[in-house]
Amino acid sequence: MANKPVPIHYVCTHEEALDLIDKHKNFWVSNCGCREERGKCHRSRIDVCLMFRGDIGASGSGLKKVSRRFVDGLFKEVKDKNLVARPFRNDKTRKISEGICFCCDDCCGYFLDPHEKCDKGKYIEKTDRDLCANCGNCVEVCYFKVRIMDDGELKIISRKCYGCGLCSSVCPGKCIKMEKRK
Repeated sequence: MANKPVPIHYVCTHEEALDLIDKHKNFWVSNCGCREERGKCHRSRIDVCLMFRGDIGASGSGLKKVSRRFVDGLFKEVKDKNLVARPFRNDKTRKISEGICFCCDDCCGYFLDPHEKCDKGKYIEKTDRDLCANCGNCVEVCYFKVRIMDDGELKIISRKCYGCGLCSSVCPGKCIKMEKRK
C-alpha cells in the first residue's frame, strides 16, 4: 500500500504560528488567491498570505517584502478577525514550513471545497462541560463545524477538530483548553 501524500497545508494555533514567525527574519506577503478569485472577503483584508521566502510561488498577486513590524500588525488583525492559521509546507519535500495562510470560512477554498486536503494540527479541543455556560461564542469561530448549538445547548464533535484554537481564544469562561492530540 502506497503512502498517503502529505497535504501542503496544516492547521496550527495562533501561538504555534507566532513561533514559526519568530524563527524567521525576512517576510513577504501576497494577496490571498481565494479572496482574489471569489471577490471581497467579509472577514478580513486581502493581503493575508505570509511567506518566509520571496522566491516561492504566491497563490495571489501583489507579492511584496515586508518588515517584522508589518507582520506584527497583520498578526494582530489575524487574531482580532479570528482567522485560522494554515502554514504551508515546501512543495517538494513537505518537511519545511515556508509560510502561513490566514483563512476563514467566507471565501477560502479549504472551507468551501470538501475535496481540499489539510492536515489536522498537533492539538485538539478539550471542553470542561461543568464550566461551559453554553454561550455559543465558540460556535461563531468554529469554521470546522465541531461546535454547534442545539436547543440552547452546545454540542461538540471532537473528532472533527483541526486544532486551530479559535474556540479557546474566545471562550469567556476559559473552559476550553487545547491539548496534545493522541
